[in-house]
Amino acid sequence: MKSIYIDFIAEKLLVKDWQVENCAALFEEGCTIPFISRYRKERTGGLDDEQVASIKHWTEVFSDMEKRKESILATIDSQDKLTPQLRSAIENCVNANELEDLYLPYRPKRRTRATVAKEAGLEPLADKMYAVEVRNLQAEAAKYVNDKVPDVEAALAGARDIIAERLSESAKVREAMRSVFRTRRVVSKVTKAGKENLESQKFENYFDYAEPLSRIAAHRLLAILRGESEGWLNVKIDADPEKCGNKIYYDFCQERRYPAGELAQQIRMAVDDAYKRLIEPSITGEILKEFKLKADQESIRVFGENLRQLLLAAPVGQKRTMAIDPGFRNGCKTVCLDEHGNLLHHEIIYPHPPQNEKIKAITSISSMLEDYGIQAIAIGNGTASRETEEFIKRVPLPDGCKVFVVSEDGASIYSASDVAREEFPDEDVTVRGAVSIGRRLMDPLAELVKIDPKSLGVGQYQYDVDQSLLKEKLDNTVESCVNTVGVNLNTASSYLLSYVSGIGPALASAIVKTRSDKGGFRSRKDLMSVPRLGEKAFEQCAGFLRIPGAENPLDNSAVHPECYHIVSKMASDLGVTAEQLVGNQELCSKIEPEKYVEKEFGLPTVNDIVKELAKPGRDPREAAQEFSFADDIHSIEDLQVGMEVPGIVTNITAFGAFVDLGVHENGLIHVSQMGRRDGKVTLKLHQHVTVKVIGVDLDRRRISLRLVNQR
Repeated sequence: MKSIYIDFIAEKLLVKDWQVENCAALFEEGCTIPFISRYRKERTGGLDDEQVASIKHWTEVFSDMEKRKESILATIDSQDKLTPQLRSAIENCVNANELEDLYLPYRPKRRTRATVAKEAGLEPLADKMYAVEVRNLQAEAAKYVNDKVPDVEAALAGARDIIAERLSESAKVREAMRSVFRTRRVVSKVTKAGKENLESQKFENYFDYAEPLSRIAAHRLLAILRGESEGWLNVKIDADPEKCGNKIYYDFCQERRYPAGELAQQIRMAVDDAYKRLIEPSITGEILKEFKLKADQESIRVFGENLRQLLLAAPVGQKRTMAIDPGFRNGCKTVCLDEHGNLLHHEIIYPHPPQNEKIKAITSISSMLEDYGIQAIAIGNGTASRETEEFIKRVPLPDGCKVFVVSEDGASIYSASDVAREEFPDEDVTVRGAVSIGRRLMDPLAELVKIDPKSLGVGQYQYDVDQSLLKEKLDNTVESCVNTVGVNLNTASSYLLSYVSGIGPALASAIVKTRSDKGGFRSRKDLMSVPRLGEKAFEQCAGFLRIPGAENPLDNSAVHPECYHIVSKMASDLGVTAEQLVGNQELCSKIEPEKYVEKEFGLPTVNDIVKELAKPGRDPREAAQEFSFADDIHSIEDLQVGMEVPGIVTNITAFGAFVDLGVHENGLIHVSQMGRRDGKVTLKLHQHVTVKVIGVDLDRRRISLRLVNQR
């Protein structure tokens, strides 16, 4: 990678040049983000997965830029206009806008007013006017009157068109205008169609709105731009045309002699035309795109953090689970799963109106609890959730059996997916949806990786942001979470395995098939028997795969096989076997990490090994906790201003957090109601909170909350 790109990335990410350079080299070697951040800390200086992912993003950006530069240079060279100075400027460019500015005068373009004027032979006149080398403008213009140019005024108009286009293609002019526009306000006004259509009312806050671009929140800008795309709003930047024209004119004059008399008038007319017709629309689009990108990045950041919290939510673990997808008329779809998530039984109960078969439902639930040894119950949080929870709590439950309310977001998407059809070809969507609810209680990560993250209800304007950036962030987040937790090689689905470092869908399917054929893997080395899984893939994935009960206990830890010899040496020095060392915190406390530093594996790696030996294969996630809504709150009508009620955080945005109170509508804790001076949201998804009701709008079904405390 070129040094100009390395310097740019290092400065932008506040890291060292050598860290960027080494990361880029590791990517070229075929290393993945999780592997680099976990097992190559010496080469990266301990960069975390977010930093490594950012470096990868920028290496790809600049790889694309290099291809673009090659195309631009070839185009300009074919025109015999590629000077050494221009080549140098292009090759040393790191900004996409600046690159396109350099290319703009040479880019093949459609037929314009300027090209028509050039075809009429008016470019020499424009050159003289542009260079302020005309004394008698009328006499000079008269020389260009011909069959295509009927009179002097037509000659001057054509020359102005050429000058206007030249100004609009000036890199200096465009950057000056960008600087001005970045300091101005974005302004939105309702369109005529918006005034006449009720669908536009969701944008009524922006019917007559203005806010500086430098201060506008991401969600407000995205809302404004969505309103524009739907035809309800007109959007512009309120730059002053006269002031912008003056800046262009005087900057133009400062590079040349000041024009006088009629020439000054003609130049000013060309400047004003350039601004109004060419520069203002173009720069407006560029700046809105620039600030939308910033809004996209902020929204994507929030989405990524929410997704991380969702995927790393507390599991109940391998427990026999009853899952209920609640409903009224169509009943409650109930399934029983074994400790591995396999479907044992399913049926429908009708404890609610209109059937009201409560006694029959209690009998069915009691039988299932006993017959299948149920240890935990998951209830979906959709329609009839509260009623079903109250019903279940009236049923005598086995000792230790707890009831959990689980988010249904994405369950219907999963139930109709190819993944679900492959897993349960003989079951309908209702059964598949209930299974998904139960499995996400047992292991949220393993189940949620099967669902498009955009369907999980934890995003903000996820369909408005740059979809390629969003996909990149979400893929990186899922991959990071999967590899942070680790994956059981002998039980994981192909969908979960596909996110393990270095594997992917094809190898994941091959692993599952090999596992099925051979009856499981006994060691990490057995992976080498998987077709098409070579040494590089093994290097990347081995440390993130777990084999409980393996002959070598290190195969059930995060210690990478390439470092097993270090563990052997540690054990030998302590006079014990590696098996005796693993999991023995007392012995691990006696290890002196500095003694085991090698050329390839420095102190960071050795410290990680010692930590892992003390608690091998430890799940970093917390344990799931029960939660109960207020018994007397079932609908928004039950809420009164001043009430303090328990709730669960369901979504987090830049402007606040949404909380489930056990009613159909989620309430909003605005950032201003969180008791923090810095205006930041510090809550997490699924966090249990106590909130105070400060507003209830029954007409718009909106609930305003204030944070009281959090657990």
